[in-house]
Amino acid sequence: MLILSRKKDESIIINGDIEIKILEIEDGKVRIGIEAPKDVDIFRKELYKSIQEENLEAAKNTVDIGEMNRFLKKKK
Repeated sequence: MLILSRKKDESIIINGDIEIKILEIEDGKVRIGIEAPKDVDIFRKELYKSIQEENLEAAKNTVDIGEMNRFLKKKK
C-alpha cells in the first residue's frame, strides 16, 4: 500500500489517467474527487464487497435445465 500525505487541492495521478484530488478537509472528514476514464469502475469498498458476495452467492445456485425448459414452455 502506498501512503501519501496531501493537502487540500493537492492531487495524485495513477497510471497517467486517474486523478485523485483532496477537495475538502473538515471535522475529521476528507472529501476526495476521482477523475478516471469512463471504462474504469469506481466503487466504495463496502459496496464492492457486497457485489462480490452477491455474485458468489448467485454462482452457487444451480439450474436444472429440464426444469427451466418446462418453465419456459408454460410461459408460451
